[in-house]
Amino acid sequence: MLRESTQNHAIGLVLPVTASDMRAEPFDVIVRELSQADYIASIVVSLGVAPDQADYDETCAKIAPLGDRAKVLWTDGPEVQGLYQELIDAGIDVSVPGKGRSVWTAFGYLLDDPNIETFVLHDCDIVDYDRQLLSRLCLPMVHPGLDFEFCKAYYARVTDRMHGRVVRLLVAPLLRALMQCFPENQFVRFLGNFRYPLSGEFSLTRNLARTNRVASDWGLEVGTLADVYRNTSHKRVCQVDLARLYEHKHQTLAVDQPSSGLIKMALDILTTIYRTLASQGIVFGESTFVTLRASFLRIAQDCIRQYAADARVNSLHYDRHSEEMAIEAFAQCVTQAGEVFAADPSGNPSIPNWTRVRAAFPEFTSRLRDTV
Repeated sequence: MLRESTQNHAIGLVLPVTASDMRAEPFDVIVRELSQADYIASIVVSLGVAPDQADYDETCAKIAPLGDRAKVLWTDGPEVQGLYQELIDAGIDVSVPGKGRSVWTAFGYLLDDPNIETFVLHDCDIVDYDRQLLSRLCLPMVHPGLDFEFCKAYYARVTDRMHGRVVRLLVAPLLRALMQCFPENQFVRFLGNFRYPLSGEFSLTRNLARTNRVASDWGLEVGTLADVYRNTSHKRVCQVDLARLYEHKHQTLAVDQPSSGLIKMALDILTTIYRTLASQGIVFGESTFVTLRASFLRIAQDCIRQYAADARVNSLHYDRHSEEMAIEAFAQCVTQAGEVFAADPSGNPSIPNWTRVRAAFPEFTSRLRDTV
């Protein structure tokens, strides 16, 4: 069905990867599986956090089995850095490195190919990857009998224990707390409908890839949902269950290191949500964050009771003490992110969309493709 559907509807796949992830075993598995996914027309491996030429050369060698349809976009390379500088000099801020900029740049590369109609993205640290995962992400977008513009993945994060702490212990209770504080806000309800709002796997139309802005920090996933909320009808948004089990690398939760790990992720996610709500006319005061924290903490504690019961029924290991410590740390993030928001309501702006870039530099995507 996919091969038939993509004859007149080409798919471009974006694989954001760091040098360390490129050298890990999951990336080799992904390349091996993609070699048999012949319905993908173009594959862009967007390589970041890779300052050395050797990183680029090794990545090129690893994706060689995929043939000419696969290219390495080396975001730290001198040619791409030169293109970034041109945009910065023109007032288009692309100075913040990270996954967001890697994804945004790959979208620009694919936009130069007029045949690519669907853009698909998934992470490169998926331990139990197989190409059926990719096919499930693609099919809702390309099947002629369906009419979706955005598809978001969800999956179970469990092995011998529950994973996905930021979703379980921060985002899920936070959205319920936000619904209590702002019961009429439709964006909060929109986010609450996603089973795994922080999944790094999604697919979208060419039009959304061109018009959506991209956050440069850990707010990428939430920021993407915010722009989807603004730019398309909710009837054209769907979710797909990618796999029975989904496992990838885990971030550390170090309360005393707010610039790294899950605490950094939590702060970026929270400030992205606050700034999005503020852009919709929600007024935040100091008392708002105090109330939100109290509501969050009570709801999160109720969630822990549920998770403990789930773990017992399903014979999973469950460290209730560490979960309690995590929600206390996340509760501090709720108010800390409020302070960050109050001090700088705009924050690091999202990378401008490709419509703006191409308006200023009509040949930019062509030059980017030539560079790659």
